Amino acid sequence: MDDAGDVKGETRRANEVFTRARAAYLGLAIGDALGATTEFMTPGEIKATYKVHRKIIGGGWLYLKPGQVTDDTEMSLALGNALLTAGGWDRKGIADNFLAWMRSKPIDIGATCRRGIRDYMVKGQLETPYNEWDAGNGAAMRMAPVALFTLGDEAALYCFSIEQAHLTHNHPLSDAASVAIGTMVQRAIFGCSRFELHEVTRNLVAEYGSFRFNNYRGNASAYVVDTLQTVFNFLFTTGSFEECLIGVVNQGGDADTTGAIAGMIAGAFYGLDEIPTRWLKKLNREVRAEIENQAVKLVELSPWGALHT
Repeated sequence: MDDAGDVKGETRRANEVFTRARAAYLGLAIGDALGATTEFMTPGEIKATYKVHRKIIGGGWLYLKPGQVTDDTEMSLALGNALLTAGGWDRKGIADNFLAWMRSKPIDIGATCRRGIRDYMVKGQLETPYNEWDAGNGAAMRMAPVALFTLGDEAALYCFSIEQAHLTHNHPLSDAASVAIGTMVQRAIFGCSRFELHEVTRNLVAEYGSFRFNNYRGNASAYVVDTLQTVFNFLFTTGSFEECLIGVVNQGGDADTTGAIAGMIAGAFYGLDEIPTRWLKKLNREVRAEIENQAVKLVELSPWGALHT
């Protein structure tokens, strides 16, 4: 191949990375908005009410507007904004943004996140101490901007995943889940196969057997093990972004967060063209614009971006 062909191929591959990065971040928000409707419902209640929940219609226990997002997306955007403002990793900046977000009286905030942010406000604490009750999914749900910002550097992904997690959650299962999700998003952005994506889950299960999901029992709670078992089950037993997210959110439980995490991984894996247009159109316009902007700029800031932009 001549030099012109090499350049064209490299440009095409770079564009694909940016497109999949946008899809990961948009997938998070779509999963959040879709799942918020069925949060805290049982599969039986969902079936009785919707037959199959497949539309972004808002409502739910938070009485959301169609396309409105919750803390999963809002905390991710707060984190991403801190990195873009600093032009680099800034744990204090993230904590400041979380505090400003909490003070804005968001529509929802998890108890563990609230406690961690309050401890920062009162004590200036940037790392919450280990707590056996911190194995929730509140740190794992905000991994999309971390994955984009560290794209091309697995060591940085590992370090920063845990640093951001420990602002509110300090538990080995939360840490491991956050790193695994970030790794899956990054591999998918680079166009990995389904087998390569599954390898991340095998490594996770080898270290923490509780994440095993081959005999999925249908638990979709905020306990990070239940959350990831739900996400992994539907990610690997379905064949499209849409099918994966519909399966996840119809399990109910902590459906906005299971939807958000499934959305970021499936978005990166299947790509932007596979996200249903009807869902993208329903997403809050301001949120969508901010996500698209952050996704591109975070990748540009990443180690991969430094070499390719």
